[in-house]
Amino acid sequence: MSIYVFIYGTLRAGEINDLAQAAARRGLPAAQWVARATVPGMLVDFGQWPGLIPVADGRRVRGDVYRVDPALIALMDEIEEYVPGQPCCFVRREITARLEAPVDGALDLPCQYYPIDPAHRALAVDIAQDDWIAYRQARPAPTGP
Repeated sequence: MSIYVFIYGTLRAGEINDLAQAAARRGLPAAQWVARATVPGMLVDFGQWPGLIPVADGRRVRGDVYRVDPALIALMDEIEEYVPGQPCCFVRREITARLEAPVDGALDLPCQYYPIDPAHRALAVDIAQDDWIAYRQARPAPTGP
């Protein structure tokens, strides 16, 4: 059984928690890229990683949809430090992602994703952009003490 996931931050290709590389290190089946997509929300910056806050005001966050084996969900939970039933910065939820191009005739696809618990929002800076990678690449490099 395959599961679809929407990823928007460090799990994306080339990022520090690249899902394909994480799966390969664990000997798990590779995630299969499906499409670029968006979901309702806004991004916040925690420094080395983003958070997504669901909003219903028309803003959307860009990311990628992958088809994954259920074993990868457990790995993603571990990376995101998500433990069902326990307070966590990230929570796993279901969302309908809007695909940039139809897949099997559909533009909307139900996906798992990892928004942040709003209780952790105060620890982050708002991001006006809709894409973590573009934002991260354009921001000034942090300076040392």
